[in-house]
Amino acid sequence: MRNSSAIRTALVGASALLLAVPLATTFSATASAAPNPDSRVEQLSADQLPAELVEAVTRDLKISPQEYLDRAAKAQELGAYAANFKSERPGDYAGSWMSLDGQPVVAVTTTEAARIAASDGFRTHVAPVSADSLEKALADANGWIAALPGDIAMAINSASIDVLNNRVVIDVANSPVGKALDLPTLLENTKIRLSPDGAGAVDSRPLGGDTYITSAGPIRETATENISVCSFGFNAVDNQNNALNISAGHCNPTQGTPSPVYLPNRANVDDSVQVGNFAQSSVGKDAAALDYSVIKFNKAGVDAGLDRPSVRGASGTTLEITGTARPVVGAPICKSGQTSSFTCGIVSADHVETQLVVADGDSRTVRGFYGTACTLAGDSGGAIVTGTLALGITSGSNSSGAPSCNEANLVLATSGGTSNLGIPVDDITKAADAASGGGVGSGIRVRTVN
Repeated sequence: MRNSSAIRTALVGASALLLAVPLATTFSATASAAPNPDSRVEQLSADQLPAELVEAVTRDLKISPQEYLDRAAKAQELGAYAANFKSERPGDYAGSWMSLDGQPVVAVTTTEAARIAASDGFRTHVAPVSADSLEKALADANGWIAALPGDIAMAINSASIDVLNNRVVIDVANSPVGKALDLPTLLENTKIRLSPDGAGAVDSRPLGGDTYITSAGPIRETATENISVCSFGFNAVDNQNNALNISAGHCNPTQGTPSPVYLPNRANVDDSVQVGNFAQSSVGKDAAALDYSVIKFNKAGVDAGLDRPSVRGASGTTLEITGTARPVVGAPICKSGQTSSFTCGIVSADHVETQLVVADGDSRTVRGFYGTACTLAGDSGGAIVTGTLALGITSGSNSSGAPSCNEANLVLATSGGTSNLGIPVDDITKAADAASGGGVGSGIRVRTVN
């Protein structure tokens, strides 16, 4: 069966600097961020995490389950603080991230702003360019890319803000055309070493991260090579109490029409059970520039259990979702997908614009975030979590063609490691609500245990 996640971002190769400034310096005043009770998010306790997720966290992130939850919570506190800081002092704010040792950092452009952030309990970093200026530079970069001749533009994979180094970069394919641009290498991604194994309680009912198949028409009338395979993302509900799932837009083979969605019968694909239809799908179509879909489940889907706030890891283990989150650079993440199950990493960039080539050959700009969790073909649409919070869904990766994460890590180690493109779930629910017209998806929200 053809796999939709073959539509991917080509992140391998040389990453070239478009706009750069000198590396920023660290302000001397540092402190551990004091938790803000109003910004805390409720999560499961460490002993409630499924065994497979615990294994993936310790294997891939090399931290304890409690540290994983603590860092995820700190990242959300940092995100809330940074949003307020930027709103109040837009010229002083230069970005924020979680450091390698799990501490929240606020980047600023003046020593006065550094003292304020430090007094509020955050590590600070003095940088020359504000976040607003970087965002304008990113828009200018994408305008420049759009004006390039087609054969040159196709060699450019993405433009993104490198918040750690306070600059904008473009990622260029390691091709003759890309090399001809003669731009220096910039980005480095974290290498994830995996050793899949594990155990835990098995739930045989379908969950987020599990397989679904889809086709342009009835499955019995569709040639096998025209059947697409993707992963369910987060189960959701709307104001009309429709049972929904948030997945990737490029998984819909017809775009704009309600293609059927099936739970696969691996013994006989023709006997697969239809559990719903695509109610919405978008791949970089409008100003939101997202890759997302909304699947509406029928009674068979609900009866199968696809109305629960859960996602799956390997060996059938289950993780319950307690809320939603925004991408924060350095925050720990784990992704669930039907091919590679739970793999973990960090958010490596929180603001990325890249090109996805859809089935008709059209290239579309898609916005999202980068993570370093290994992602393989078939994982498209699957859930990405930070702690026990819904963060985004998988859109593409530089390793989707690999047969395993072990091989992906070996092959990609010299070019920065594995990298995946995620679409923020909060952006998806906002776009889906706006596109609903008061119908399916109006007021859509991720299902949680709370």
